[in-house]
Amino acid sequence: MISLLTACGRQADLSSPDYFIPPTLVQVAVPVVYETPTLPPPTPTPVCANDLAFIEDVTVPDNSDFAPNAPVDKIWLVENNGSCNWDAGYVVRRVGGDALGSETQHALFPARSGSEVEIQVLFTAPEEIGRYQSSWQAFDPQGQAFGDLFFIQIEVFPPPQPTEDNNN
Repeated sequence: MISLLTACGRQADLSSPDYFIPPTLVQVAVPVVYETPTLPPPTPTPVCANDLAFIEDVTVPDNSDFAPNAPVDKIWLVENNGSCNWDAGYVVRRVGGDALGSETQHALFPARSGSEVEIQVLFTAPEEIGRYQSSWQAFDPQGQAFGDLFFIQIEVFPPPQPTEDNNN
């Protein structure tokens, strides 16, 4: 005989047919299904557009006179009027005319879209008398030219000869 202690403190006889023991419940794992949200396809990053607008010659106006072999410090003011920001991968290159003793490529000063920047190139006037021009353009990191051409145009004259005072 099996007996149980009831809530009232009495023992119950489990062999009695009037006593019911409920079956033991077994927990069954039910998988939880989470709905994965469907995301819209990613928006492609818009491709920026490179552009450069020439504003003015800061130094060395066109047709400035120089003595042979004189140093020429040329500065142009330009605007980044494209939508790309210029970084260290951007350069300016000579695309025509005379080298005037300068390297053919120079770094383009980093500039945010919409900002103005000065481009400086150091030249040397040629030894020969004459008119010289050097044309330049900006290039993106992929080597694509963009924007306005800008240039330097100088004239080389012989240095003035000292005059003798004939009143001696």
